[in-house]
Parts: sequence; C-alpha cells; structure tokens
Amino acid sequence: MPTSNTHPPADGDVHGHGSHDNTDGSNENTALLPSFLRGEVEHEGESGRHGFDPRHFCNVTYKSSNIVSQYVNFLWPFVPLAIIFRYALPNHPLLIFGFAYVGMIPSANLLGFAGQEFAKKMPKVAGTLIETTFGSLVEIILFVVLIVKHREPVEGEDGGNGDKGNLIPIIQAAILGSILTNLLLCLGLCFFVGGLRKTTQKFHAAISETGNGLLLVAAFGLLIPSAFYSALKGETTFGKSSLGFVILKDKFTPETLQRDILKISQVTSVVLIIAFGCYLLFNAKSQHSVFHEVIEMDEHRDLDREQDQARMRYTGTETIIALTISLTLATLLLIYLVEQIEAVVHSGVPDQFLGLILLPLVEKAAEHLTAIDEAYDGVINVALFHCLGPSIQTALFNGPLVVIVGWILNKPMDLNFEIFMIVLVVLGILVVGNFLRDGESNWLEGALLVIVYVIIAIASWYYPNPDVATSNGIEGFVTSAGPKHVTIDRALLKQLLMVANSEA
Repeated sequence: MPTSNTHPPADGDVHGHGSHDNTDGSNENTALLPSFLRGEVEHEGESGRHGFDPRHFCNVTYKSSNIVSQYVNFLWPFVPLAIIFRYALPNHPLLIFGFAYVGMIPSANLLGFAGQEFAKKMPKVAGTLIETTFGSLVEIILFVVLIVKHREPVEGEDGGNGDKGNLIPIIQAAILGSILTNLLLCLGLCFFVGGLRKTTQKFHAAISETGNGLLLVAAFGLLIPSAFYSALKGETTFGKSSLGFVILKDKFTPETLQRDILKISQVTSVVLIIAFGCYLLFNAKSQHSVFHEVIEMDEHRDLDREQDQARMRYTGTETIIALTISLTLATLLLIYLVEQIEAVVHSGVPDQFLGLILLPLVEKAAEHLTAIDEAYDGVINVALFHCLGPSIQTALFNGPLVVIVGWILNKPMDLNFEIFMIVLVVLGILVVGNFLRDGESNWLEGALLVIVYVIIAIASWYYPNPDVATSNGIEGFVTSAGPKHVTIDRALLKQLLMVANSEA
C-alpha cells in the first residue's frame, strides 16, 4: 500500500500539508488558530483515498490504532446483545446493565479511534485538543443523561439513594472519580507500562507544570462550595415548622444554606468554563504553544512511528461516519446504563462506588487505551497530555456544564461534594504533582499510583450511601420532605423545651 507521503490529499480529506507547506510564510511557531481556520492538515492524516468503502472501513476499524484496541473490538457482540436484552428481557436490569457496561468499551474505543483519525487531519496541537474533546464526549453524554434522569423526592419522601432516583450524589462522585481515574489509574499504568519497555522516561516540564497548575486551580474552584457548606452547616437553625419548637435565630436556616450553595455552584461553574475557554484559546493562539514543540519532539521518538505511518486510515467521509456510529451507540448504551442504576444500587452496589469507580472506568476506557499505548511506544509527553488533558476538561468544563444543565432544567445540581471525595482529589493532584516534579517516570512510580487508586476503590465500597451518612447534607436533621428522627442529649432536650415554652 502506498504511504501517505506519495499521495495528495483525497477529496474526502481536508486539503493542505500543515508542516510542509510554507508558501504562506508559516512555520513551526505559526499561531494555531489561523492555521486551523485555513484547514491545513498534517501529512500523516491523509488516507490517499476519498469517499466511503465499506470493506476498507471495516478493515481500518478492526485494526484500530494499536493491538490492545484491536482486541477490544472482540467485545462488539455485547452491543447488539445489550440492545436486544433491553427490549426482550426488561425484567432483568442487572443483565442489561452488565451487557451495556461491557458494550460501552468498544463503542468508546471506536469514538476515541475516530477522534484520533479526525485529529490527524488537523494541525498538531489543535488536533490533540480535538482528540481529547472527542474522548470526553462520552463523559458529557453520561453526565447529561444522569441529570435528566434525576428525580426529585415527592412530598413525604426523603432524598434517598440512587435506588430512589436521586442521581445527584452519583453525578458528583462521577465528576471526581473521572479526575482520579485519569490521574491515578491511567497515569499510573502509563508510567508502569512505559517503564517496562524503557527504564526511565523523561517528559517535558511544559506539560507537567501547566497541567498540574490548572488542576490545582480547578480543584480550588470545586472545593469552595464544599468548604463553604462545611464551615456554616453547624450555624444553621431550625424553625418551628421543622422540629416543632421556636428558634432564637430564624434567618440562616438549612434551606437558606442549601440555596446559597446552589447559587455559588452555578456562578463558580460559569467561571470555571470561562477558565477552560482561556486554556483553549491560549493553546490555539499562542505563538509559542505550550505543547506544539513537545508533541513534535515526541513524534520523532515514537518507537512505532514507521508502522503508524504505514497504517491504513479513514477518509474524511469515513471518519464522520465512524464518529456518528460511535456517538449514537454510546448514547444509547449510556441511557440503558442510567435506566438500570436504581436496580444496581438496590442490589447492594454503593452509590459512591458506582459513581467514583465503575462509571469513570467505562466512559474513560478509550482514552486510557490510547494513553497506555502511547506510553509503551515511548511517546510519554503525548500520553501525559492524554491523562492530564481529560482531567482538566472534566474539572473546568464537563463538571461545571452539568451544573449549568441542571440549572436550566431546574434541578438542584451543585458542586457541594462529599468532603471525603474532595480531599481524595486534592491529595491525588498533590501526589501526581510530586511525581511529575523531577521530569522522569519509572515503573515503580506507576505501580504506586495504581496502588493508591485501588485503596481509594476499596474505601469507596464501604462509604455509606447518602441516606445513612453524609458530609454535604443535613439529612440527619431535616430533609426537604420533613423531619427525621434524631437522638439528642436529655439536657439539651430540656433546654429546647424551655425555650419553646418561654417563646410560646
């Protein structure tokens, strides 16, 4: 098969030769946004064909980008089976959930691969950002489906768990779980796999320092609502309609605090999305992009560069078709997953484990496979970007976006996370930042990051559901549906009764 170097771009591809066409005065440091708008394309993204060939399309899809992704394609039978079981066996929710869960892996893998093919037809850094965005589409769809399916408790019910339609705690756990999965599990596996092939891998400080700094800023923004709530929840006072006695102060009630937290979360979400826009704009317009030279350097160090260049590729038309198919199937399977969450939680799977571990694992599968393969090929800077980039997007865009969607749908989605989980994220960012500080990685550091993730997974399995204990709610006293039974000291009860009698 002729290589892409000897063919002009076909009709189905974007025209131009990015790094080789300097007729307009462009060079390696040309601003990326104008280059992107001119439609320049990296030569390795060309297929040498045009249109749509079903046989060629299936062949390229099967071979994917690496051997691991190729093996993942053997899971495709789970996709039609999940769809069949959804309608043929509606009374077997765990079976539907299991098949849809596994079926999500090849669907996300195809989306990630099609995103890679699309990105290779773009300038380098713009393409990498686009590839990361496509990888995060599954997560965005998941969050939106969850908030749409969230059901507020009716009069006479408490908030409940996921088995009663209360999906906000699961969404909150999934936001933080996505960040932890990328930072600890994915990055740990990249360090470990890369260290097996090469004793020590060096990466550029531009990616590690910028990525870690952005994550710390994002963690700060996510932490504020939780810290605000924890600092003031002990200062709230209850009214006569809640517990049956008169209070000394009646202006700062639990309802007031919850309302303030929701407003803070909504405004913070808008600010974080603006920060994400600044991050994208900086990488698109900077004359000396943070990542451009690093990615260029890594491409020349790729141990499988020749095989990658000789590999068959999608045409532009085939890329769009692959993206459409994968997005449709991923959305369908995610809807099936969310529909069965109530049954899964009712079967004994904790809310926090479902959100913190299970959901991020499947919706990040494609990005993880891509990053691990890049680390094994020695392209550690690109692998590092695939670990830090999605974490940054989750913290600065995907998470805040679901708050905005909840705001539009009039659903109380906020950023008031469980203190346990927000502490895990902050500590995870600090641990990863410490490992990135020396600019080197080895298999031991990777193994330690994975071990930390496993410990977190164990702890999240035993973390109680919201109806049992919570650090970001006052369910132990009052819910939106009314009072709950509490145990208080006898002397305190006498004082409360005395106050109530004196004020009556």
